[in-house]
Amino acid sequence: MRHEVTVEPYLGTSVYEPHYGLPVTARALDETVRHVRDRTGAEVVSTAQIIAAPGLDCPPGSRLTLPDGRRTTATSSNFPTHTFE
Repeated sequence: MRHEVTVEPYLGTSVYEPHYGLPVTARALDETVRHVRDRTGAEVVSTAQIIAAPGLDCPPGSRLTLPDGRRTTATSSNFPTHTFE
């Protein structure tokens, strides 16, 4: 896996804002654009899919920083693959 992404696991939302865990660096990335369903079942366009080693804590709603500096949000999690819009 030749790319590194930074994952800030989604912990939940307070009254004012979402909360994230400590950032973790993971190796893996596939930037194929495709249609996926988010956690509510709505169809969204995914611009990156993360294929990482088992054990990566990246639930839907997690914040990611891709290798090019772009920030995105996890829309679904299909262990061990995670997709992002």
